[in-house]
Amino acid sequence: MTMTANLDDHLTLDQWNALKALRPSGVASGNPGRYMIEALIALELAAMVDGHPVITEQGRRVVLRGSPRLWDLAA
Repeated sequence: MTMTANLDDHLTLDQWNALKALRPSGVASGNPGRYMIEALIALELAAMVDGHPVITEQGRRVVLRGSPRLWDLAA
């Protein structure tokens, strides 16, 4: 099992929404707070660039894969 798969299973709904809000598409579900950004940075799903949070390559992979735990909640 990959590290990305492990992260998929452990993201909270708030972390998931914050990660999606960082996507470059501009489609944000709100402005993630500092605490949430720091949590995503600690997971290496986001980074600070020029003082702004951005999604990392690993964060993009997590968003593209989706969260299996969230799939279960939606079913």
